[in-house]
Amino acid sequence: MYIKFRVSRLFSCLLLFFITGAVSAQSVYQFKEGYILKKVHRYGREALYADPLAWQLYNGTLKTPADGAVFGADSQGTELKWEKALPDSSGMFGGRGYWGNGYLYLSYSSEENRTALLNIQGNNAVYVNGVLHFGDPYQSGWMYIPVQLKKGLNEFYVRGQYSSARLIFPEKRLALNTEDPTLPSIIAGADNSNLKVAVVVINSENVEQKELSIRSTVGGKEVVTKIPAIPSLSTRKVSFNVNAGNVTSAGKINCRIELIANRKVLDENKVELECVNATDKYMNTFVSGIDGSLQYFAVSPQTGGAVKGSSLFFSVHGAGVEAIGQAKAYQAKDWGTLVAPTNRRPRGFNWEDWGRLDALEVLNIARTKFNPDPDRIYLTGHSMGGHGTWFLGATYPGNWASIAPCAGYPTLKGYGSADGLIPDKGASPAEQMLLRSSNQSDVPALATNYKPFGVYINHGDADPVVSVDYARQMKKVLAGFHPDFSYYEYPGGSHWYGSESVDWKPLFDFFKWHKRLADTAVNAVDFKTASPGISSTYRWVSIQQQVHPLEYSRVILQRDKAAGTITGTVQNVKTLKFLLSDFGAGKNITILLDSLNILSYTTKENSDSIFLSKEDNGWALTSAPSADQKGPHRYGTFKEPFNKRMVFVYGTKGNKEENEWSLNKARYDAEAWYYRGNGAVDIIADKEYSESRYAGRNVIIYGNASTNSVYNKLLKGCPIQVSRNVVNVGSKELKGDDLGAYYIWPMRNTLSNSVAVVAGSGIKGMKAADANQYFAGASGFPDFMIFGLDMLQSGSSAVKCTGFYDNDWKIGKEVVFAP
Repeated sequence: MYIKFRVSRLFSCLLLFFITGAVSAQSVYQFKEGYILKKVHRYGREALYADPLAWQLYNGTLKTPADGAVFGADSQGTELKWEKALPDSSGMFGGRGYWGNGYLYLSYSSEENRTALLNIQGNNAVYVNGVLHFGDPYQSGWMYIPVQLKKGLNEFYVRGQYSSARLIFPEKRLALNTEDPTLPSIIAGADNSNLKVAVVVINSENVEQKELSIRSTVGGKEVVTKIPAIPSLSTRKVSFNVNAGNVTSAGKINCRIELIANRKVLDENKVELECVNATDKYMNTFVSGIDGSLQYFAVSPQTGGAVKGSSLFFSVHGAGVEAIGQAKAYQAKDWGTLVAPTNRRPRGFNWEDWGRLDALEVLNIARTKFNPDPDRIYLTGHSMGGHGTWFLGATYPGNWASIAPCAGYPTLKGYGSADGLIPDKGASPAEQMLLRSSNQSDVPALATNYKPFGVYINHGDADPVVSVDYARQMKKVLAGFHPDFSYYEYPGGSHWYGSESVDWKPLFDFFKWHKRLADTAVNAVDFKTASPGISSTYRWVSIQQQVHPLEYSRVILQRDKAAGTITGTVQNVKTLKFLLSDFGAGKNITILLDSLNILSYTTKENSDSIFLSKEDNGWALTSAPSADQKGPHRYGTFKEPFNKRMVFVYGTKGNKEENEWSLNKARYDAEAWYYRGNGAVDIIADKEYSESRYAGRNVIIYGNASTNSVYNKLLKGCPIQVSRNVVNVGSKELKGDDLGAYYIWPMRNTLSNSVAVVAGSGIKGMKAADANQYFAGASGFPDFMIFGLDMLQSGSSAVKCTGFYDNDWKIGKEVVFAP
């Protein structure tokens, strides 16, 4: 099946299309009328959200819309009414003025129970007969959701109103979709015999599809690759191998792909690959350690080829920009290679969370592949990538010789893009605790981390998209302490004024003048972090544990290698690690922190290191914290378990409604992960899971102790326990069937793996946990959060408790309970 086609904006009820390249016709139903409800919900970059429509849906009180029908009232008492809606000439409902905070109601009458593909563009999410699915907020067009239609009336509540919607009834229940491929370049003269490509497989059946393979053919060379199982009524992006060894000259060439089961071809399609010369910009795919999916980065090669010890320019793109487009904006440099990571998608995660991890993965690959001088690695980026430059520069100050944000904004508290702003302040103790989890995103609070390297700020003075005021803000911040920054406003420059927006000669001259100091030459350290799990180390000091989790920690230290001293001040640090290799073996060292007690230590070997613990009356030498404790290897928060080859485990031990919720929620999260992060994830039933089979992988549990059999295996000893009608948090017991929960727990007997639990004390509580704002870039989720369904109506007052475990993963003082 070939799904890529453009629907004509004719609004007959049922249209038949012959799809280009398809083996048969598909019927398509284009929605042509509906009802709109304006300004009824609020979702953003935070754990709290408001959605009175979802609240009514979950409570069974939502009435079928009609023109003029009163839904309810807003917080000011103004009536909210449904309005009849017709699509405009482009096929879109709602109008741009209402996008994002309302609902569009659509309906379809089916003569029988059947499956279909739902394709909506412009929405954030949609309820299909009460089941939540992810949307296509950026109108990409390639998001096809297999849905189960029932005989009779089928109802669709579309969140985000400026949308078009259609149902597609494919003849093939298992199909290849090539609209959203991940592709490598074929590089003439290189070894192209083992390239990797990824496309989407759509399973419109009500049964999981296993034992599938993809056969690729390029230039007469065939390769067969086994692919993972595709859950029922799901899509999954899968990677496969391609042998392009017969392609020797530049140009485009088709790669034929066939989906195979039991030696039978179920579907066939093609993707177009491009062979480029070694001097051209190119794409390189790799398997991500985050989730095992296929990602890519782009390269602008060094003139004459990469030379060991040259520079590396690391360029992060703006919103909606592909990494290959970013690389093509630069002319080749004779003194280094430029590499552009993807942020997992053109919009992705704003270079935070998994966008940050993608950048680190690609940076490590680039270091290995191009062997740059580690002291000549430079960071730059434009727009959202300007934010990425500010953020990655402050978060990992030891990586860069210099940074250059272009047309960037410093923090998502001030410039929010599609997912909105991170709230600056919380109105209640619970809100303050939740927002603390976003502290690492607040770049101005980390600005002192820019001290070790040069900063070049580049911004057009007439930028209508990202105001030049953001550049002026950071200029003012740096002017208070920074000895080495340059600032330039391009006269008349808009947001993008050509390649000089990024490939600006004075910027690269600034880079050339700067070189990172070797670790041995750095004796003064001023380092700040909000989370050792994100950023723990600068040069010879590492913040291992905090006193107050995710509040800012700072070390200002001075060492004198000749005198054998380390002195300075420390804020919000429980455990420190010092690397002492620069002192050599047998050196007597005196340590004085915070003007408290003096510590003495004699180095035992050239690569020695020590740990220090903050006690009531001062500092003490201590042993390395146990791997069972919190540390940089596993620190929290709730979002952390989504970092390491996670597997989604749904429950099958509950009643029918509970089991259906568990599977549907896992599907919804997988849809969001694919759309936001170009990701792929295994979805399995609890009865399929074993610790040995999935060793080394994090686990996401959907359900509770009563409904998911994996829960009791992996949550032993956890002070938070959720079962039917009760949630226990330490010694506190919360009762009711409407309690939702998000929390993390370390997997015992592992060095770094962890579990995230999405739970409810009953079906209402489970549905309260439906939203997955934890995938919004920089949204703050602490270690645990227990909340009632009424949070959708009343906000933080329905948060029963939230907070952080202590360093022993126990419920301590860093928790807020509802009054």
